[in-house]
Amino acid sequence: MDLTVVAYVIYLLVSVALTIWVARTLSTNGRIFLSDVLQGNEKLADAVNHLLVVGFYLVNLGFVALYLSQDDEIADARGVFEALSTKLGVVLLVLGVMHLGNVYVLNKIRRRSVMEREEQPPVRPQGWVAPATGARP
Repeated sequence: MDLTVVAYVIYLLVSVALTIWVARTLSTNGRIFLSDVLQGNEKLADAVNHLLVVGFYLVNLGFVALYLSQDDEIADARGVFEALSTKLGVVLLVLGVMHLGNVYVLNKIRRRSVMEREEQPPVRPQGWVAPATGARP
């Protein structure tokens, strides 16, 4: 059996498994964070969470598929490990960057939401003033 094909199969299995594991972890723990960001709106938090997971799968699995090709022929077991370490390392870095990007954006949204909740009018109403009678502009 061609060792390049073996490396492809191992790469796909590990990459897809890692993508699924990270997506499930982010989905489970991110729901609580989203609920806070969206001021307790559970239905909206679930919908946004699901959309983020779908986008995460599409981007990461698309990247895994595009990064599949191997230019050099793999001749021995050492070559399999070297090719896998490079490819899986890049996939893990992309997963990490995507995760940090999501957390950054959600944190910005959360900060804005918290500031809006705590924001008070600049001056409290002090009374009512009757309009002037007979005065025209």
